[in-house]
Amino acid sequence: MSNALTHKILITLGFIFAYRVLAYIPVPGVDTGVIADFFNTNANNALGLANMFSGNAIERFSIISLGIMPYITASIVMELLAATFPSLGQMKKERDGMQKYMQIIRYFTIFITIVQAIGVSMGLQSLTGQGGASAVMIDPTTFVVISTFSMLAGTMLLMWIGEQITQRGIGNGISLIIFAGIVSGIPSAISNTVKAVNAGEMSFLVILAILAIMIITILSIIYVELGERRVPISYSRKTIMQNQNKRVMNYIPVKVNLSGVIPPIFASAILMFPLTMLQSSKNETLLAIADILAPGGIVFNVVTFGLVVFFAFFYASIAFNAKDISENLKRQGGFIPGVRPGEHTKDFLNEVASRLTTTGATYLAIISTVPFVFINGMGASFYFGGTAVLIIVQVALDTMRKVEAQRTMNQYNTLGNVGL
Repeated sequence: MSNALTHKILITLGFIFAYRVLAYIPVPGVDTGVIADFFNTNANNALGLANMFSGNAIERFSIISLGIMPYITASIVMELLAATFPSLGQMKKERDGMQKYMQIIRYFTIFITIVQAIGVSMGLQSLTGQGGASAVMIDPTTFVVISTFSMLAGTMLLMWIGEQITQRGIGNGISLIIFAGIVSGIPSAISNTVKAVNAGEMSFLVILAILAIMIITILSIIYVELGERRVPISYSRKTIMQNQNKRVMNYIPVKVNLSGVIPPIFASAILMFPLTMLQSSKNETLLAIADILAPGGIVFNVVTFGLVVFFAFFYASIAFNAKDISENLKRQGGFIPGVRPGEHTKDFLNEVASRLTTTGATYLAIISTVPFVFINGMGASFYFGGTAVLIIVQVALDTMRKVEAQRTMNQYNTLGNVGL
């Protein structure tokens, strides 16, 4: 392993460690015992699901309780606006414009974080534990101000950590933060499951069924994620002669799942905020709506299915630009056999991508909902459900690909330095 790759891996691990440390720093002025007791009784609803994505930071009311979700929500809104307004979409393609685009996302993240932090801080004031002990131990107004600034600082630190991992480490920083948060809760989820079996609350056959569902889910994810359609490319004799000492790609790889892990993360971000707000309300009507939308219910799974499909098509349309590919092919003297260069190539690639995205979107939606239905019905934790397993496996595969790509690049650099 090269020094450069080792350096990137160590940087990534260091930032993930910093993220986990932040998860244990509580907001000043709260009784963490009262909050922990509250989450123990709400482990199987929307609050439990949000707690899983935050790496158990919510149950400790950490300064990063809001997690990376405000940043993801801001990114979703900006992506939708960029797809709607051509000027904003053009801004993303320019180097200076991309910096302005990311700056807008950061400002929007600050706004969303402040709104959510104020809402959570005010809602927490009505929370009481055993014996009527309040979760807030200081003046309510002072607490709202302190907690808002604390959670804002935590979310900004988390956003910075994610960007630093992406730029200086290995893999996508935001995905790795969510990955680390989910993985950190798996040991306690396994421990609770073992305790349930020992107490007779869950049978051994149910454990075997859960393991079987997880294995099938993992194998399905790996099978589809490694699948791709290789569109063959031919080059003119002139191009081949000019590049005879270089490797010229003779196919275009189009993945079955072009959008990666983004759709389930976006769908979870969209659902978590309203569900968390509804669950923390004392209004009976809002609580009834929260019960209808509770994770594991029919409505929740139908909405999740629809959102995952929508974001799969939406993100695939951004990630796969058939026009740019066709123009680059034409410029390099390449063409797809049986397809005329230019517009015909673009239409052909769009048709291929559309068919694959239909399959990929359906796969993502099924994996995000069906295993969770079975797991939830057996009384198991969210950590064994489809979305959690999907994120863990996809992020692990993506990180392994990037590590392998870095190793390959280092080998080419070494061969170039020695003159081979």
